[in-house]
Amino acid sequence: MKLRTDVFFIEQKIDEEELDYRDLEPTTIHYWIADDAGLAAAYLRVIEDVEASHLDARRLIGRVVVRADHRGQGLAQKLIAAVLDEFGHEALLLHAQTYIAPLYAKAGFVAFGDEYVEAGIPHISMYRAAS
Repeated sequence: MKLRTDVFFIEQKIDEEELDYRDLEPTTIHYWIADDAGLAAAYLRVIEDVEASHLDARRLIGRVVVRADHRGQGLAQKLIAAVLDEFGHEALLLHAQTYIAPLYAKAGFVAFGDEYVEAGIPHISMYRAAS
């Protein structure tokens, strides 16, 4: 929560509800990478989201965040790879900040629909077919 607050609220100035209680759902899975001090350096979550489905996808990757002093080290790719190891056999969705969409494209996600603004930041929806 500290990492997400530092990046989303303080750094990116997002003023929308970040704590949506989806973290507490029994089907939500949290992935993170700790630094040498045991603090979160990178994080994401996977939620079941039938309402946000596209085609056959029922899981949504979200809240992808890397601490500023650990960016450029491939931590987000490592987290995405961990999700794909566990759920790559399923179709997946995510809502990418547009500037970072190429990172997800490397993992097989394909943009669909129009760009939209969420929390004041341009986003694009992305889909990855089951493998």
